[in-house]
Amino acid sequence: MISPALPATEPTPLAGAMPAQASLVFAGVQTPAVFSRSADELHALVNAAGIYDAGWRARLRITGEDRVRWLNGMVTNTVKDLRPGHGNYTFLLNAQGRIQGDGHVYALPDALLLATDHAQAPRLAEHLDRFIIMDDVELAQEKDVTAFGLAGPQAAVLLEEVLSAPPPPAGQFTAVGRGLVAQERPGQYLLWASAADAPALWQRFQAAGAVPCGIEAVEALRVLEGVPRYGSDIGEKTLAQETGQSRALNFNKGCYLGQEIVERIRSRATVHRSVRAFSLQGELPAPGTALFAPEKPEAAVGELTSVAQVELPGTQGLYALGTVRTEAALQPLAYAGGTATALPRAPLQAD
Repeated sequence: MISPALPATEPTPLAGAMPAQASLVFAGVQTPAVFSRSADELHALVNAAGIYDAGWRARLRITGEDRVRWLNGMVTNTVKDLRPGHGNYTFLLNAQGRIQGDGHVYALPDALLLATDHAQAPRLAEHLDRFIIMDDVELAQEKDVTAFGLAGPQAAVLLEEVLSAPPPPAGQFTAVGRGLVAQERPGQYLLWASAADAPALWQRFQAAGAVPCGIEAVEALRVLEGVPRYGSDIGEKTLAQETGQSRALNFNKGCYLGQEIVERIRSRATVHRSVRAFSLQGELPAPGTALFAPEKPEAAVGELTSVAQVELPGTQGLYALGTVRTEAALQPLAYAGGTATALPRAPLQAD
């Protein structure tokens, strides 16, 4: 469930060109909330091929002779080992090891791209710019580009059919015309294109059989996969290892901002709280709903941060992501209107 936002915000290039039942503000821009029925759209994303607006994504372009060495010292994952056409997910930390933002790094022959979202991009650009001292590095947010996503077991087939090119392997991207196609997570593809080209490209995929999906279904899929989102499930007080996203960390890359804290936690092999997936019984709670241990109802031990109502064959009910103290997650927890049980893994978590 996504809380509706009130302020008027510019629509994404695709949102302004596509009819949808409703739209909402997500990550700083207006995007379609639902096209037909969220349950049917989620079914397409899981069992067929769903296409969705990802115009809330934004890209920072990093150029200059020192770009690789400099960015490698600013993020938690490796940059120096990325060959052109490869990428990875990463965090940006402060000196205290707290997460300031996240994104995907793409290595081009002559530049690096940091793909994040519109809500984070200005703040991350300012954060990064403070650390360009005597380095030959230039940083700029790209304009007139947008993105849409394609997910589901038939996504790769549609990509090859529409683009006449094989889909990139996981963790890689390929140039297609004036755009890029990246597989950032297994079976999920992100297509970057110019704002002018994106609507026609969307129509080609829809004509080939991709089902238009709104952000409500996309967010439900994210909850089922157990992937936390910056600004919802993780934030500026979160430590890297509390997220459970080991894919964002590289322990052999050398020094970077906040590394000392990451290494200290690694050596102790424990965190006091973590992001977990939950199965819920009861009412659908709002994001931010507190969690309580039954024996101590006066003291919150965590909170539910993203919630979804799911109607899929074999996977039905209420699910959530939330942050909880490690020891408290060993038992069912109470929230106003129901009970939350931490799962050993998210329902659709990739192996």
